[in-house]
Parts: sequence; C-alpha cells; structure tokens
Amino acid sequence: MAAQVPLIWITAVVVLALLIIAAGAFVKIYQSKRDRDAFVTTVCILSLTCLLATVCLFPVDIALVSSTTSSHGFKKPWATPETVHHILLSLKIVYYLLYSLDAVLCLIVIPFAYFWYEEWDVGTTVKQRLKGALKYSIFFLALFILLLVVGLFVPAAREMKRRQPLDLEYFKRLLLENHGERSLTFIVGILMCLGTILFVIYTAPGLAVTPMVLIKSIPTASVPGLAQATSEALAINRERQRAIEAKYTNSTAHLNSRDRRELESLQREERTLVRRRRIAEESVSSRSKRIWLKLCAIGRPFKIAGGIITLLITILLIVSMLITGIDKLRNSRCGRHCGFILPYTYILNPINSLFVAASRAFPVDYILALALVLLFFIASVIGIAFIGIRFLWVSIFKLRVGGTKPQGLLLTTVMLTLITLAVNYSFTMLLFPSYAHFGGQKYCNLLPCTATSPLAICTPTVVSSFINRITLNFPFLGVIMFYAQFVAMGVYAVVLITGIVWTPRLAGRGDEEEEEEEEEGLLASAGRGGRVAWEDLSGDWGELHQKLGIFDRRVPGPGALRTRC
Repeated sequence: MAAQVPLIWITAVVVLALLIIAAGAFVKIYQSKRDRDAFVTTVCILSLTCLLATVCLFPVDIALVSSTTSSHGFKKPWATPETVHHILLSLKIVYYLLYSLDAVLCLIVIPFAYFWYEEWDVGTTVKQRLKGALKYSIFFLALFILLLVVGLFVPAAREMKRRQPLDLEYFKRLLLENHGERSLTFIVGILMCLGTILFVIYTAPGLAVTPMVLIKSIPTASVPGLAQATSEALAINRERQRAIEAKYTNSTAHLNSRDRRELESLQREERTLVRRRRIAEESVSSRSKRIWLKLCAIGRPFKIAGGIITLLITILLIVSMLITGIDKLRNSRCGRHCGFILPYTYILNPINSLFVAASRAFPVDYILALALVLLFFIASVIGIAFIGIRFLWVSIFKLRVGGTKPQGLLLTTVMLTLITLAVNYSFTMLLFPSYAHFGGQKYCNLLPCTATSPLAICTPTVVSSFINRITLNFPFLGVIMFYAQFVAMGVYAVVLITGIVWTPRLAGRGDEEEEEEEEEGLLASAGRGGRVAWEDLSGDWGELHQKLGIFDRRVPGPGALRTRC
C-alpha cells in the first residue's frame, strides 16, 4: 500500500483532534456563564465532534479513492481489488458508525440531556432527575424504534430496476437488499430531510449575512467619544422627562395614559444609559482596550477585503449549485423516480472543475474542502444567531456568546447536526457532484470517471454511494431534498439583496436581563446587554453619527461598549 493512504488517515486523525478542541471551544464560548451543567456540556461537545467528523470525513473519502488511480488512468500496482475493497470497507464502517452516532445523539441522547436539565430543582436527587428524564425521553426512544421498523419494511424502489439508467452496474449496486442497511439509510434520509428544511431556514440566510458582517461593519467608536455621546443622550432623555412632568406641575390632573407610557419608557432608557455611561467611563482607564481598538482600526481594511472575498465565494457556490440543479432537471433520465440522479454532468460547474483540478495536488483539495465545511458551519451558526431558535413566529431560545441557556445549546447542537447531514447532500449532489463521486480519478484514455465508467478502474466514494442509495431507494426523500435546494438558493438571493439595501438586526436581549446581570456583578466584566442589534456583531455606529454631525434619540448600540472589532 502506498504511503499516501496512511498519510491521509493520519491527517484525518489530526483533524479529528482539532475538531474536538473546536467543539469544546464552541460550547465554552456560547454557554451561559450562570447556567451550566456538566452532563449537558459533555453531550454538546460529543455531538458537535461527531457532526464535524461526519462532514470532515467527506474529503478523506475522496482523497482515499482518488489515490488508487494513477494520472495515466490505470489502477496503481498496489491498488488490487482486495486492497480497494479493504479501504472502502474501512470507510463504510466509519461512515455508518458516525451516521449511527448522529442519529442516536439526535433522537435519544440529546432529548434525554434536555429533560435531565429540566428536571433539576433544589432538593432533587439524581435518582429523581434520572427517573423524570427517562419518563419524558420514552417518546423519542419510541420514535427511533418506529423509524427503524419503518425502514425495514418501507417499500424500496424495486421497480426502478426496469428503468434504462439502472442498466448501469453503478446504479444496480445502489439498490439495497440488506434490511439493516436499508433501515439505517431510511433513518439518515429522514434526518437529512429535516436538516434540509433547517438548511433553507438558517444556512441559506447565514451564507448571505456572513459577508455582510465583515463588509458593513463600522469601526468601533473611541471609548471617550462613546461616553460623551451617552452623556448627551442621557441629558436629552432627562430633559424630555422634565418636560412631561412640567405639564402637570401646577395642575391637579393626573398623567394621561400616553404621557405615562412615554415617561415609563424614558425612565427605562435612562437606567440603560446610566449603566452604559458608567461602563464606558470605566473603560477609559483600560490601556489594553485602547490598544485593542487601535488594532481593530488597523485591521479594518483586511476585514472589508475578507468580506468581499467571502461574498464572491458564496455567490460562486450558489451559482454552481444552480447550474447542477438545472442540469439534473434537464438531463436526469429517471427524474423524480430516483431523486434526479445524473450519471454525469452535462453543464460545466466551476466549483466542480476547481476541485477536480485541485485533486491532482493533494492536499490542496483537502484543504479547500475543509474550508468549505468551515464556511457552511459558520454560516449556519450566524443564521441561528440572527433568526433565533423559533417555532413558527414564537422565539424559544437565542444563541448568544456567553448567554445561551443549556436547553438552547442542546437545541442548537441538534439543529447543527441535522444541517450538517443536509450539507453532505448539497456537497455531493449539487455543489461538486463529479468530484464528490469520483474525486480526480480518470480511466484509460484520461477521461474523467463517471457512473458510466468501468468500476474496475473508477471507484465511487462511499459518501456518494450512501446518499445515492437514499435518493434511489426512497425517491420521495430525494425529491424533497432536491427541490429544497432551489428554495435555499432563492432565500439566499432575497436575504443578500435585503442585506445590501437594509442592514438586518439581531433579535435582542432585554433590559431586564441586563439589570439581572448587573445585580450579580457580571455586567461590567461582560460588557453585554441592551438591544443587541446588527452592530453587536459588526461594530458601533456612534462615532459615525458624531462625524456626520447627526444625533438621534436612539440609545447607543451595546456593541460600542465592547472591545470588539
């Protein structure tokens, strides 16, 4: 066996170690400083590690199958059928293990951890919490068992054997005869469908918003200037209060409902302004914060350049997905009956061509694939942070740095796991289908490998075979996931245009929470609170207003109180 195969596995192990660190850092950054639970934290770290490992195994799979074929279009001397089978079997075991872990964590472990935390109360014993969590988790266990049983007996698409595209050996191999494998495929397919819905709701807007966070951010205001702006806002606030009170000084009449509501609003705003002015004044004496703000100002051009590059990349990704989607609609012989499987691409896909070319110089394609995984993960997190965890229009939890409740963190983990499964589908079926199926393999006359190529030379990746099994054996799942990709592209376009002409705002955090933190002595150290808006991620608008000579009645954004670029 060539040295390249062990090197690929070693690289995968190193990446896995980094993923564990990244998962721990993510949980540490977002979990609430007041509400923590060791079991919940452990479950979140384990789940995030599994979901990241699942999607990061994708480039490993491609690199391994690509390494079996030489640049001349023949199998390498060491790549005997037995060796190739051993490599594919190893990958298949790892994939099935990770997919099974993802399913068990989503459907059983995370719900149990959720109810475990909910059962906590003063005086509650471990036995009582365990009993309560098990009682409420029975439904999810029953759901898991039901999906297993349905997966065993749901009719597979056997009539597809009579269709012309399945005359190819590649497609015949995808029809499942093993009931256990079919059951796992069905469960993952259902989870992938749910993840596709979340992909449309969160990842698509996140891809559009991520560049805007970098491009449209405004340099952080100087602390002295912010203190002055806050003092001016406070003076105007108090003057307006005095004006309302003066109307009733020499009168026996009581405050009317309109004036009373406005006065109460001004008093709440006054408390917020007083707190922010104090924090800004305390920051004036902090040398480290002043240095950090200067560094932020220096790095501002690079931040804008990074945002523009990210914007161009996301547009190219969406265009590539659209090209492949149109190609499948026009040229798939079996259409919706097989989830729009396409033996080979007819229309040039720029991202697909880029990755196929990069595969000739390993590990360039590996690094690019990991970068794409990171981009989609960050976009999903930003999408969840902007939209929040909602049921229809009802906000359930918010994802906030240092302020996410354990229940919200568990739900975020489930959502990211499902989105990751959907990202696997998008990568394999639309973003770079040829690369995802065969990597950079060529055969005989140096033609790129496709589903019509001889399988003795062209080895398909395990992930592409698994996803094609889902869409071929359960076509209704393939149809849902395929058409949802077009919805995601439309959502991306709408959010991008909206973000260009109008700066979106984060759903915020109320003054009540801020006052509660202040009472516990956390406000000054965290520097958080108030109406967390777009500026909370991208900077402060206070200094810009001063430079333009503009002042309005809005409370200075809380992003101005933080030493964040």
